[in-house]
Amino acid sequence: MAVDAQPRRGRRAPVLAERWTRIDGVRVFYRESPEPPDAPAMMHVHGFGLSGRYLLPTAEQLHTEFHTLVPDLPGFGRSGRARGGLDVRDLADAAARFLDDRGIDRVTLVGNSMGCPVICEFAHHHGDRLERAVLVSPAGGLHNQPLTRAMLQLARDGGREPGSLIGVAAPDYLRFGVASTARMFRSLTRYPSLERLLELDVPALVVIGDRDPLMPSRERIEEVLQRIDSAVLVVTVGGAAHAINFSHPRELAHLIRSFTADRPIADDPSAPGSAHVIEIHRGKRHPRARES
Repeated sequence: MAVDAQPRRGRRAPVLAERWTRIDGVRVFYRESPEPPDAPAMMHVHGFGLSGRYLLPTAEQLHTEFHTLVPDLPGFGRSGRARGGLDVRDLADAAARFLDDRGIDRVTLVGNSMGCPVICEFAHHHGDRLERAVLVSPAGGLHNQPLTRAMLQLARDGGREPGSLIGVAAPDYLRFGVASTARMFRSLTRYPSLERLLELDVPALVVIGDRDPLMPSRERIEEVLQRIDSAVLVVTVGGAAHAINFSHPRELAHLIRSFTADRPIADDPSAPGSAHVIEIHRGKRHPRARES
């Protein structure tokens, strides 16, 4: 049962309503379109150690076009912790139960970083409920191992993100804690990210920043995908690093609109001079672009 959260003193009025519910006995905090429109459901899934707060710039761009939900998954952000901790499979199942709680049967999922393996696992076990997948800066593969390498990549990325991200991310990382970081990283390193991605039967958009130190090179990505028959569309965003949902919300929202409508991938005409987007791969099983 949803309960609206009280606004925090000194904060601007939220675009999305802030609410609480309870999933498997755990209090879960989430944001939702104030009056859910009669529109397709879209849920945004956050990354490693973070809450859904840094996803709001993109989610708010889309909230009038989709029934928009941005939860803090159990164990993250303002939500409570599940007994025994969570791994990628647990988070995917928790996402499904959250959607049950909200009465949503089918959904488009938009994830960043760790949220992408969670979406792929959701597709593996709850595939009949997934309309489309948007995977922004997917993390968790061999390129991010071992932990020391991932930490160095994150440190390099920090210098490439907007300074305002620190104020959003730092409290989330502190709340998540060292022990949870170690457990979650082990789960990610064991997760078959590439295999699950290529199993996707629904149209999938992969968005990569060309300055993201956590991602393999564009050449390596193209080399892998060209050998495989997939439903994946891969797009790069010029000038972006890892947290594209926060740093480039207008560009990403425009990409998501184009993807969900099967329109050609192109720069947002309403944002001249901003980052360029380039389609670098369209899998054989991905829908062809329809001219508007």
